[in-house]
Amino acid sequence: MRRRAVAAVVVAGALTLGGCGGPDESGSGGEAKLSVGSAYMPQPVSDMAAGFLTITNDGDAPDRLTSVSSDVAGQVTVHETVDGAMREVEALDIPAHGSLVLESGGNHLMFEQLKQKPKQGQKVPVELRFDRSDPVTIEIPVKPATYTPKTGH
Repeated sequence: MRRRAVAAVVVAGALTLGGCGGPDESGSGGEAKLSVGSAYMPQPVSDMAAGFLTITNDGDAPDRLTSVSSDVAGQVTVHETVDGAMREVEALDIPAHGSLVLESGGNHLMFEQLKQKPKQGQKVPVELRFDRSDPVTIEIPVKPATYTPKTGH
């Protein structure tokens, strides 16, 4: 009888521990923890503008930037640049414990059909939407058309 009781306690303990702390069956291992920095938009010279920023994920799960919107543009699209060729994409990956860098000459945002041309010193409100995380609203500062960041990218 004592053996059965010990066995029952061992099995119950194993079942309890099996549900604690480890990654779930999907392999996500937790949640994304996103922050946005180093954002800027060069002052546009046409009815289009580019946007650059870094999304940092301090969480245990990856996420994806899936869409972007702003009141100043008819639409905002997400682009990647591969071998010097730019193309619109549906999403960009943000790795767990990593970053997605949107920079001049690389992946970036395109603000199309500008309703007004933002001027240097203004801030452009932008909403970033993700596959798993809640949307993040930021204000992107408008820099001179020739601006090149010294750090952050």
